[in-house]
Amino acid sequence: MIAHRQIPFFDYPSLFSELEDEIMTSVRDVYARGAYIMQSDLFNFEAELAAYLGVRHAIGVADGTMGLLLPLLALELKPGDEVLVPSHTFVASAAAIHHAGGTPVLVDCGRDHLIDPASAGAAITHRTKGIMPVQLNGRTADMDVITDIAREHSLFIVEDSCQALGSRFKGKFAGTFGVAGSISFYPSKTLGCFGDGGAVITDDDEMAERVRILRDHGRGQDGDVLAWGFNSRLDNVQAAILRIKLKRYDGYVARRRAIASIYQERLGGRHELLLPPAPGFQDEHFDIFQNYEIEAQNRDELRTYLESRGVKTILQWGGKVLHQFSKLGLGAPLPYAERMSQRFMLLPMNTALSNDDVHYICDCIDGFYVANSQAAASA
Repeated sequence: MIAHRQIPFFDYPSLFSELEDEIMTSVRDVYARGAYIMQSDLFNFEAELAAYLGVRHAIGVADGTMGLLLPLLALELKPGDEVLVPSHTFVASAAAIHHAGGTPVLVDCGRDHLIDPASAGAAITHRTKGIMPVQLNGRTADMDVITDIAREHSLFIVEDSCQALGSRFKGKFAGTFGVAGSISFYPSKTLGCFGDGGAVITDDDEMAERVRILRDHGRGQDGDVLAWGFNSRLDNVQAAILRIKLKRYDGYVARRRAIASIYQERLGGRHELLLPPAPGFQDEHFDIFQNYEIEAQNRDELRTYLESRGVKTILQWGGKVLHQFSKLGLGAPLPYAERMSQRFMLLPMNTALSNDDVHYICDCIDGFYVANSQAAASA
């Protein structure tokens, strides 16, 4: 009999408690200076993030959704312009395309849960203007193929890299393959703030200037209003917190990769599961494991079993993919995404997990499938 534990999916309090003294000192400093909006904490964080990623510009915005919307607006989509986006993503990806004046066109995903290049290639029409690869779960897609498709058809690439800060493909960071990429600092992200926050990253000077104008009510540096814009600025308090956490970011990623290695070692032989590639399994990929998303036989029963033993799991997007939200009018025949939606789930993945916690989760999963096998054999 396995002794029960309580393992939350998120452990938000630990994100504060482990850095409480340093965070409170930094936040009090912001309050004491009265430096709340568009001040040195933000500008310093932007410079540090750009240096970390090796890009010319990182621009703090309100959240990851605005990090997608503002570059798309800067590209001046026209009615009827289509942008390809995988169905397995948060609705914000497609919503940004819609609100920028374009039409999201859903494409299928592959076994890695990322955009399927063949499906993307087949969806291109004379109206297609861009591709939005979603670097989901902390893994970057095969951007050689995506870039080749974009180049062949003269399409822009705007990356939804909200879950993938630090992820790399062939040494190049997620978010840096196209004209712009978006990063989210939502609290559950590997680099999370204590509220909403995001950033646009780009090497394109014109794109950066346009995004900076759009995030601040359309105003230029002299206060002249140059365009219809938004109030979409990453505030200084969040920037101050993110500066502290960015210094430790590589350690956060290393811990997540260590947890993923335990999952792989313990569960990799189970035929009932499809796991993400293990750390180091593919030399061209460096995954940060923002999430640990698996496909599981008898998924719903497994989740109920884990819940009964104190292990919390979740389904991304409430267990649906975008083409299944009928009110959005984005229906499409996407067989892998459809099948996967009946099987995918997230196991706990956060830096507060101990090795013993991870082994307990694996013990519970083993116990579930062993019991299922025994029940089937005796039936």
